[in-house]
Amino acid sequence: MIEKIHHIGVAVRSLDEALKFYSETLGLPVQASATVEEQGVKAALLTIGGSEIELLEPLSPESPVGRFLERKGEGLHHICFQTPDVAAELEGLKAKGVELIDQQPRRGLAGMICFLHPKASRGVLVELATPVVS
Repeated sequence: MIEKIHHIGVAVRSLDEALKFYSETLGLPVQASATVEEQGVKAALLTIGGSEIELLEPLSPESPVGRFLERKGEGLHHICFQTPDVAAELEGLKAKGVELIDQQPRRGLAGMICFLHPKASRGVLVELATPVVS
C-alpha cells in the first residue's frame, strides 16, 4: 500500500551548489546526506512538510544519474512513494507483470528501496521506499 510521496529526486551537477539554493536560500533543513557508492551518487535529503527533496550528484558520468544528466540535464529525476513494506510491494508488482529495475529491495538513503522501470509508469522513474526507523 502506497502511503504518501516520500520524496522527489532531483539530479544536480553539484550537490554543494544545489544545497546553496535549497537549504540556504529556501531554508529547507538537511535531514541526511551520504555518498552511496553502490548507486554512484552523493545525495542529500531535505525536509519540506511531510515529504522530502533528494538531491543527487553523480560520482561519475557513467553512473545512472551521470547518464541522466548527460541526456536530460539537471532537474526532476524520480518520484518516490513510501510504503510500509517495500519487499511485499515489489512482489505484488512482479505478480502484476510490472516492468522493474530492481528485483529485490536494496538499501538507499531513504531506507529500503527499489525502482520501477519508467516504461511501467508512462516515462516517470518511480522509486518505492520503506524508511528505516531508528
